[in-house]
Amino acid sequence: METVKPTIGIVGGGVVGLCCAVALLDRGYGVSVFERDADYNAASWGNAGHIAVEQVEPLASPSVLKSVPNRLFSAGGVLGLPPSMARRWLPFAARLVAASTPARFAAGTAALTPLLAGAMPAWRDLVAAIDAPGLLREEGHILVWDSAASAKTGRQRWSRTAIGTARIVDAEPELLRRLGFLADPVGGAIRFTGSGQIADLRQLATTLEAAVEARGGRIVHGGVHLIDGGGRIVVAGHDVDQVLVTAGVRSRDLLEPLGYRVPMIAERGYHIRARADGWPADLPPIVFEDCSMIVTRYADCVQAASFVELGDPDGPPDPRKWDRLEHHVRSLGLPIEGPFERWMGARPTLPDYLPAIGRSTRHANLAYAFGHQHLGLTLAPVTATLVAAMLAGETPAIPLAPFDLDRFGRKGPHA
Repeated sequence: METVKPTIGIVGGGVVGLCCAVALLDRGYGVSVFERDADYNAASWGNAGHIAVEQVEPLASPSVLKSVPNRLFSAGGVLGLPPSMARRWLPFAARLVAASTPARFAAGTAALTPLLAGAMPAWRDLVAAIDAPGLLREEGHILVWDSAASAKTGRQRWSRTAIGTARIVDAEPELLRRLGFLADPVGGAIRFTGSGQIADLRQLATTLEAAVEARGGRIVHGGVHLIDGGGRIVVAGHDVDQVLVTAGVRSRDLLEPLGYRVPMIAERGYHIRARADGWPADLPPIVFEDCSMIVTRYADCVQAASFVELGDPDGPPDPRKWDRLEHHVRSLGLPIEGPFERWMGARPTLPDYLPAIGRSTRHANLAYAFGHQHLGLTLAPVTATLVAAMLAGETPAIPLAPFDLDRFGRKGPHA
C-alpha cells in the first residue's frame, strides 16, 4: 500500500516559499501556501533580479566593519541607520560585530560556498520544471568604476575576494562601446561570468504561483496564526500536518512567540523603475560600484537599486534615498527617463549573514527556511531542494548544521 504523504503548510509565499512548494509538490506532498500580501510588493519581487553566485563571503566580516564610516548614508554611502529605528538596529549591530571575527567569517564563507555553487544548477532545473526557460538569463553581470584610481583599487579588492563558481574577465572593447551612453568615459570595467538574472520578477511570481496550482497546491492569501499545540505547531483554522516557515522578515514575528530566538533585522532596500524604452535590451545587470547601485533591465522596465537601511519593516521610507538614486541616474547619463516608480522593501537578514534552514528540535512538525539577506532570489531553488530532502527524511546534499536556527540559542524572557 502506498504511504500517504503529509500535507505541508508553507507560511510565506515569496520566492523561497513558492520554490519550496513546487519542490514538495513534485515529491507528492499536499501543499498549501499562506501569503499575507497579494500585491507582489515584498523583497522577493522588488530586488535587483541578480543571481549572485559570486557573493560567497558574508557581509559579517572584519573588512566590512572597518568600512562602516565610509558606507554611511550621511557620508554619501549606502548604509542607513535611522535614529528613529535605533532600538531595532542597535541590538542587531552588536550581534553583527560579534559575528564578524575572522574565524566566524571563514566559517560563514565555508557554509555559503556550496550553497552558492548549487544556485545556478538549481535555477536551471527549476525553470525547466515549470516550463519557463526564458525566465533565466546567464549572461553574467558587469561592474563599472568611474575613475582609473577606483578601478585599480576595486580590481585589487576583487582579486582577493572569494567568488565561488563565478569568474572575472576584463570588459571587452565591444562591451565598453555598448556603454558609450554614459556621460563620462568608464574608468574601468570587468565582467563576471557564471552569474545571471531573472528576466522579469513579476512573471517569475505569477509563473511559480501557476506551477503550484497546476500541481494541485493551494495559495491562500491572508495572515495566519501559529499556535503551540504541545510539541507540535498548529496553523489556526487550517488542517496541515507539517509547517514550513518561509515568511522572510515576517518570520521573526511568527516564531518568537513560540520561544525561538530570531535576531533578524529588516534590511531595507530601495529601487526606482521607469520604462525601458532607451535601455539596451541585451545588457546584463550593471553594478556601478562607486555609487553602490545596480541597474537591471526587465521585460518592460529598467530598475536602479541600492541601499542597506537597517530598521523596521513597516517604518516609513526615506524619500532622500529615492532622490539620490535619481541623482545617480542623471549624473551617470543613464538612458532612463521618468516618471519613476518608487519602491522600498525589507531583506530578511540575520547577524551572521547566513540563512536559517532546518527543522525544529522542540516542535516535531516545524521546519523553516528564511533569512537569506541579499541572496533570497539566488538561493531560493537550491534551498527548496534541500528542504524537500530534509522533510523526506533524506540527507540533504549540503550540510544544514551551519544554518540551524538554534545557533542563536533559545529565546529568554528578555531576549
